[in-house]
Amino acid sequence: MTPFELSVRFFLQLAIILCVCRFVSWVATRFGQPPVVGEMIAGVVLGPSLFGLLAPHWQAQLFPPASKPILFTMAQIGLVLYMFVVGLEFRIDLVRDRLRSAIVISASGIAAPFLFGCALAVWLLERGGFFTPGVSIWQAVPYLGAAMAITAFPMLARIIFERGLTGTAVGALSLAAGAIDDAAAWCVLALVLASFAHDPKIALYAIGGSVLLVVVLFTIGKRLLGAISRRGERSETDSRLMFGWMLVLLMLAAWYTDSIGIYAVFGAFALGAGVPRGKFVDDVRARIEPVATQLFLPLFFIYSGLNTRFDLVNDAGLWMVAAAVLAAAVIGKTGACYLGARACGETHRDSLGVGALMNARGLMELIILNIGLERGLITPTLFTIMVLMAIVTTLMATPLFTWGYLRRQPAA
Repeated sequence: MTPFELSVRFFLQLAIILCVCRFVSWVATRFGQPPVVGEMIAGVVLGPSLFGLLAPHWQAQLFPPASKPILFTMAQIGLVLYMFVVGLEFRIDLVRDRLRSAIVISASGIAAPFLFGCALAVWLLERGGFFTPGVSIWQAVPYLGAAMAITAFPMLARIIFERGLTGTAVGALSLAAGAIDDAAAWCVLALVLASFAHDPKIALYAIGGSVLLVVVLFTIGKRLLGAISRRGERSETDSRLMFGWMLVLLMLAAWYTDSIGIYAVFGAFALGAGVPRGKFVDDVRARIEPVATQLFLPLFFIYSGLNTRFDLVNDAGLWMVAAAVLAAAVIGKTGACYLGARACGETHRDSLGVGALMNARGLMELIILNIGLERGLITPTLFTIMVLMAIVTTLMATPLFTWGYLRRQPAA
């Protein structure tokens, strides 16, 4: 297909994607789920697991292989814009008061599912058919451990945002623990990719580069961001001008973290968290958030859904594997985070809320799975099983949070 034909096809894809996402999200809200869960399910609906099963010719016509790079690129823009907004909402003062709790919860939420994932990797390697030929135990074990330990940081952030919990203690604690959790998991993934590529510089760039970014942002960068914010509050013209420069910094932050192997969303979040709060931040958030969430972000769920094939899980043995993966994921993440929060003196209610939120894996899980599939680490069968786990754990997040936190809210 020519570039013009691809652009024409893209606008049709986008219209259908937005319609399906809006409808499935509406259905999800009828069942007490946040709209983002509906968008995640919409990705599976438009993929080969449903649309491709019922109408394979039309599905192939709507989503030809040549169009996937366009969908992927637009999805990355959506992720970056959205995580920048999440960073702008992030209250560092609440995290500072609970930094010890955030670190302990994150460590607990990484260690337990990571160990479960390592054990599962050994078992699956022995069964065969889940990792591609040539993948060694030293590559499979840390990869699956990292995939099990990951938290859906953007998903978690969106649930907190949609529930109005961004400025609360449990919201800030969950975001802080989720950020540390995912940063550590991405560092492990960098080590795996370094092993797979036989290049130790990948891991060095990922870990050292992320530390450098945080140091620069909260020292020299703080002054630059403060100057931009003050200028942006002078007038509407200055606000528009500084908004443009803020977008330049956002793209640079995303490029930097992507290039060092940590992924673009962390650069976006870190930049947002470093911007001084004020009227300019409110203006920036109001300009970006609707477009990011309503237009761009659904594209990533669709892109992942195009790689998901539930028909590959077609016998009792594979369903047993899927059940084992799901059980290890829930017990390892929810249980460990709850116990970690309680050990730090958090209330039973807050601990249940944090454990429920940290169990969601959706978006970041899909990212790490897509990397594993594209790099030739895992087979489509394991990819599909892990996507199923990501969907179920994300579906569980809101009911568990409602039961464990909202319904236990103290009477006024």
